[in-house]
Amino acid sequence: MVRTRERYAAVQELAAKGWTISAIARKLCLDRHTVRKFARAEAVEDLLTKATGRSDLLTPFQPYLLERFRGGCTDAARLTRKIQAQGYRGSPQTVRKYLHPFRSAATAAHTPSSAPTVREVTRWISSHPDHLTTDDQTRLADLRSRSPRLDATASHVTAFATMMTTLTGTKESLHAWMAAVDADDLPALHSFAHGIRRDLDAVVNGLTLPYSSGAVEGNVTRVKALKRSRYGRANLDLLRKIILCAH
Repeated sequence: MVRTRERYAAVQELAAKGWTISAIARKLCLDRHTVRKFARAEAVEDLLTKATGRSDLLTPFQPYLLERFRGGCTDAARLTRKIQAQGYRGSPQTVRKYLHPFRSAATAAHTPSSAPTVREVTRWISSHPDHLTTDDQTRLADLRSRSPRLDATASHVTAFATMMTTLTGTKESLHAWMAAVDADDLPALHSFAHGIRRDLDAVVNGLTLPYSSGAVEGNVTRVKALKRSRYGRANLDLLRKIILCAH
C-alpha cells in the first residue's frame, strides 16, 4: 500500500506538470498501462480499494491453500484451478503473491549451510571451547563425528594446549602425549612430536616454568618497528636515540 501511494503521488505530480503518459512511464520505469491507471484515478483510495478487494476474494480460500502447500502441492497454477472450482473469482497472480512468502521460507529452510573453510576449522580446534559460540561448537562437533582422524587431531591439540596453558607439560606428560599421537595415523602430528623429542628438555621447561622470552622478543619487535619506521636509513647512533626517546 505504501508503494501504491508513492507511485500515485509521483504520477499525479508529473501529470500535473503536463508530462505525457509515455514520458512518465520512462521517468518512473513503469508500464504505460499502469501509469494511465494511476493518472486516471481520482484518488489513491480507488486504487487501494481495488487491491484490497482482490485480496479479500482470496481470504476464504487461504486455509485450504496453506494446507495444500504444506502438504507438498506448491504449484500456484494448479492450486488456483483447485480453488476456482470451489468458487474463487480472483486472478492467479493474487494466489502467487499469497504463496510467495511461504515458498521463500521453505527454500531458506532447505538451503544447506556452506561448508566451513580450513581456516575456520583450524580456529575452532585451536581455540578454548569456552571461547567458541554455540554455533561453532555445534559445527565442530558435527565435523568430528564425521571424521575420526579430525576427531583424534582435535583431541591431541586440546591435550597439548591444556599442558601449555596450565604448565603441566612434564616429561611424563609429554611422553604419554607423544605415545598417544604415535598410535594414530596422523603424519603431521608425528612430525611435530619428532621435533619435541629432539629438544625435549627445552620443551619441558617451556611447558612447566613460568618464565619465557616474551618480554625480550617484544622489545626486539619494538626495535625492529622503530628501525623500519626510518626506512632503514638510521645509523646506530640515531637508532639508539630514537629507542631511548621512545621510552
